[in-house]
Amino acid sequence: MLAVRNLQAWYGKSHVLHGVDLTVGSGEIVSLLGRNGVGRSTTAKAIMGMVDRTGVVDFGGENLVPLKTHEIAHRGIGYVPESRDIFGDLTVEENLILGLKGRKPGRWSFDDMYALFPRLRERRATQAGVLSGGEQQMLTLARTMMGDPKLVLIDEPTEGLAPKIVELVAEFLRALKERGVSVLLIEQKLTIALEISQRVYVMGHGQMVFEGTPDELRRNKLVRQEWLEV
Repeated sequence: MLAVRNLQAWYGKSHVLHGVDLTVGSGEIVSLLGRNGVGRSTTAKAIMGMVDRTGVVDFGGENLVPLKTHEIAHRGIGYVPESRDIFGDLTVEENLILGLKGRKPGRWSFDDMYALFPRLRERRATQAGVLSGGEQQMLTLARTMMGDPKLVLIDEPTEGLAPKIVELVAEFLRALKERGVSVLLIEQKLTIALEISQRVYVMGHGQMVFEGTPDELRRNKLVRQEWLEV
């Protein structure tokens, strides 16, 4: 579904990505792991056209590099940024309605989202700006899925959340897996990433240093020590 080849990216004159290659198959969950600052979030932003980039981002046979971010979103890629970016002046339900992008609900309905995140049902008439950090994360995930993306890029969904909320996010990721949604997950918590992923990449200094299955990464102590452990 997604094939990234020789992806280079810059912030101004700062060269951040140095020839990134990765693939995500149809219905596959792939995790991108690595320490902070190595280029994982930049990879997602480069796929979405949010930073200066060169290379190939092939999505369903089309190179997305010439396209603008909103055009890429309308091709069927959802993006959940680490910053969450909810619409604070709108209610929870109004945020979900915006996620539909003017379309009728697809594979995901309001009831689906409220079943996955019961707290959102309780807060459906509440302005999103007063939600807790965990509730805002739930809302961002739910709003993205209301657009029925074929592929979703999820950046650090469990960062800074309480353990109970982390488990809710993990359940959400398992639901995506069960419904065959393709996911590129950027995550630091190895337990979650290794549990739900078919394949994993490890990034270091703007390029990939490992690709394999979760079991292969578990057995590769050298990669974990050099590129993942503090």
